[in-house]
Amino acid sequence: MVEGLRYRDDVAHEEPAVTLDAFLDQSNATAVRLESDEDARKLLPFLDRLALIEVAFPAFRDGRGYSAGRILREAGYTGELRAAGDVLVDQILPMRRCGFDAFAPDKPLDPAAVERALGRYSNVYQKAADGRAPAWKLRHG
Repeated sequence: MVEGLRYRDDVAHEEPAVTLDAFLDQSNATAVRLESDEDARKLLPFLDRLALIEVAFPAFRDGRGYSAGRILREAGYTGELRAAGDVLVDQILPMRRCGFDAFAPDKPLDPAAVERALGRYSNVYQKAADGRAPAWKLRHG
């Protein structure tokens, strides 16, 4: 994984992620990979023992992984949440807002372009898993 595409202070979890089916059939894995058509809610009873959840983004136009990220974070998951696959620079900000804190793109991303994208907007317009206050809340309390 490219340094700088991980927004956590702990050591990167390098254990290979097992499939959801394999995870549900065993008890010792601490890393799991969710495909875009799999239900993140199946992991909710196990969040306390998972160090890494990798969510597949098979194509940039497939947004189901955003929902998985938000479901997991709102359920209290605090481990590494990695977006993997067809991840583009312009997706990093909304993925961060949904709770993703690590990225494994299929194609290398320019770290400077990623940082520009993350700093482009000072306000947000809806609530998300990142806890930032929306602009309307800042204006009207």
